[in-house]
Amino acid sequence: MAESAGGIDRKADERMEFSTSKEVTVHPTFESMSLKENLLRGIYAYGYESPSAVQSRAIVQVCKGRDTIAQAQSGTGKTATFSISMLQVIDTAVRETQALVLSPTRELATQIQSVVMALGDYMNVQCHACIGGTNVGEDIRKLDYGQHIVSGTPGRVADMIRRRHLRTRHIKMLVLDEADELLNKGFREQIYDVYRYLPPATQVVVVSATLPYDVLDMTTKFMTDPVRILVKRDELTLEGLKQYFIAVEKEDWKFDTLCDLYDTLTITQAVIFCNTRRKVDWLTDKMREANFTVSSMHGDMPQKERDSIMQDFRQGNSRVLISGVAINFVTTEDVRILRDIELYYSTQIDEMPMNVADLIA
Repeated sequence: MAESAGGIDRKADERMEFSTSKEVTVHPTFESMSLKENLLRGIYAYGYESPSAVQSRAIVQVCKGRDTIAQAQSGTGKTATFSISMLQVIDTAVRETQALVLSPTRELATQIQSVVMALGDYMNVQCHACIGGTNVGEDIRKLDYGQHIVSGTPGRVADMIRRRHLRTRHIKMLVLDEADELLNKGFREQIYDVYRYLPPATQVVVVSATLPYDVLDMTTKFMTDPVRILVKRDELTLEGLKQYFIAVEKEDWKFDTLCDLYDTLTITQAVIFCNTRRKVDWLTDKMREANFTVSSMHGDMPQKERDSIMQDFRQGNSRVLISGVAINFVTTEDVRILRDIELYYSTQIDEMPMNVADLIA
């Protein structure tokens, strides 16, 4: 998820420790980064007063043209980190695509476009979200006109490059946002397809919450002597959140357990994650039969419908949004995955106690 300027937890941000390349220096202010005046105006108008921990380390290195691996999660200012860097290096007098961002979801690609447009508000920048589920003709029209920055999903971006509407000869920078999710969702071949069309000297910036083998393996293929800005492993915690799992013996018992949970707690709004699109549809039908006001979304839906569903949920028209992938109710087969998550993030996920309503109240 792309974060807002006010969405950074400054206290947690200040405590964050990094394991970085020796050449990385900390820049405590945006003024010390030698950014364009109109870009600085956009940064302050967006609501930033000082750079976050990731921003203070990464922006200058990216602006120098260095391949960069930045370990950052949502809420750390990561989207603005590479957005500011892209806006600094592009030449708005040249109406050609000079920076390309690949994201794992349509919503994230659209949010990145919004952040770029807001930060570049005083720069006359052109930025287009090139995503699946939208009108191809609109993509073609926008790309033929010329876009300084393109934020998109790998499939649609690769398609537009093959059709020669997304021109790549002026691209200076490729950003892979949420690289771990990009690879987890099976976009590896599409990323490689896109990369093959880029100029040989293209700078590569990888942003990832975690750095599994797949991500590190990809960086060896794409990157040259990258600068590393890595959060120390013991900083990868989910601080301030209480997490629970509910042990159920059979898959068939999960729905009844969910209904019991709603009877026990006062839940104004909730997001329920499922691990397949079929499960999303099944649970949506079951909850509606039980008189819950439910909306759901998944990748098979047209983008306009997904946008409308998200808007309704934000406005409170729906109590429950069913989507995505996460662990919720845990069978014995799921426990191993749960323990891996605990180990990696140095966190603890307890079995939900019987008196959970008292704990949350």
